[in-house]
Amino acid sequence: MSNRYDELIKKIPGPLRPSVRNFYHLARKLFFSIIVGLCAGGTGVLFYHCMSFVTNTRMNNPWLLFLLPLGGLLIIFLYRAAGEGDNKGTNLILIGIHENKPISIKVAPLIFISTLITHLLGGSAGREGAALQLGGSIGDYIGERFHFNDQARKTFIMCGMSACFSAVFGTPLAAAIFSMEVVSVGIMNYSALVPCVVSSFVASLLTEAFHAPAEHYIFTQIPHFSVVPGLRILIVAILFAGVSVLFCFALHSSEKLYHRYFQNPYLRVVVGGLLVIAMVYLFRTRDYIGAGIPMIEQCFAGSVPWYAFLLKILFTAVTLGAGYKGGEIVPSFFIGATFGCFIGPVFGLPAPLCAACGMVGVFCGVTNCPITSIMMAFELFGIDALPYYIITIAVSYLMSGYYGLYNSQKIVYSKYLPSSVINRHPR
Repeated sequence: MSNRYDELIKKIPGPLRPSVRNFYHLARKLFFSIIVGLCAGGTGVLFYHCMSFVTNTRMNNPWLLFLLPLGGLLIIFLYRAAGEGDNKGTNLILIGIHENKPISIKVAPLIFISTLITHLLGGSAGREGAALQLGGSIGDYIGERFHFNDQARKTFIMCGMSACFSAVFGTPLAAAIFSMEVVSVGIMNYSALVPCVVSSFVASLLTEAFHAPAEHYIFTQIPHFSVVPGLRILIVAILFAGVSVLFCFALHSSEKLYHRYFQNPYLRVVVGGLLVIAMVYLFRTRDYIGAGIPMIEQCFAGSVPWYAFLLKILFTAVTLGAGYKGGEIVPSFFIGATFGCFIGPVFGLPAPLCAACGMVGVFCGVTNCPITSIMMAFELFGIDALPYYIITIAVSYLMSGYYGLYNSQKIVYSKYLPSSVINRHPR
């Protein structure tokens, strides 16, 4: 294909060659990004509806919580039977991009089924992290089927990530940027811009066609931006960064503790399931199992307990550290929204505004993706509170330091020194 293409280009008059070459690359990228968008986006839409079904089933059948340890055993068995016993979750996708390692298509059905099991039986987890694994594995498989080289398959992986993220959460702009930004902090692979944007919006169109509504939060209490509110949100943003560091520390520490004291993965997941059940009855609430979307919505409609963010950190760390599957992004939204709802009025700011800032601030702190966070703020909340979002995201990005959810993410440039290359992984 490449040799034939080069021969054809040589026959074109010199001044026209650049334009013909650009049109060729555009047409090629449009074609394959639409294919990935349809496949990964379609899978994401199916995943969204299955997630809604299992969540409603769990809420209507509280007794399912007692089956969580058995569900954990099934998850471990499925992964080991498929030869994916050492699966690293979303980190696996990032490793595939960094090191040109193939991603087994078996990851897609495994994360799909195991995440549904986790949510059906009451584990505390999200869905977007699972969507990244779904989309990345599908994208890599399509690239392999069309016999693309390792470099081109990176783009397919990112397209798949964007498409599935867009389908599951309904934020196509943020989804398009996230897959490019999360891989290497400080450097974005702009050659993947057109494919990721196209795949993301193809998936977004699928969500409309198959009635998978996007997330949107509406609030009206937005104070006029001036010096005093600006200083207040700056202080609150520093606290959001601290909460994001706490969340990352809790997730990584829980996994290490589980592995230290329970080396057998089957025992580990049973202990984790029993701990979740015990915590539900200890704290006398089920608000912290599943994704927790109702509690996020409550932050924009009223108030939540001041300790809600701490309990969500605890429930999520216990669940994911034990080996249950799901994502970390929606829990980060939950944590940011509930903490913002509590801390905002303390500093004289409206609770709904700080809940919104908390969602994008903590998300930025745990993913190290400021551009994606800005896009997400626009899509979730609109642009009326733009100055508050920007300050929150910028400060949280800086003050969260080199912590992050994904150990395989690479932080290329220093957050503190301009043009200083550090090439390190998050803590």
